[in-house]
Amino acid sequence: MTDVQLYTRLQYLKPSLKNEVYNFVDFLFTKQEKEIKTKKPRFGCAKGRFKMSSDFEAPLEDLNEYMY
Repeated sequence: MTDVQLYTRLQYLKPSLKNEVYNFVDFLFTKQEKEIKTKKPRFGCAKGRFKMSSDFEAPLEDLNEYMY
């Protein structure tokens, strides 16, 4: 269902039912915020997933003309 279809259907509801829909949508937002807050990464969860090259801190050749 698209946003336009949803809006079109909402137009035909009685005001009391629109209020119920509003309260339900507010409930869904609250539920969504709780789900997002509980999914925090733990320290060290990416350990072993990537490696730094041994010359990571070496100057880049493309920037030699700016270095001196």
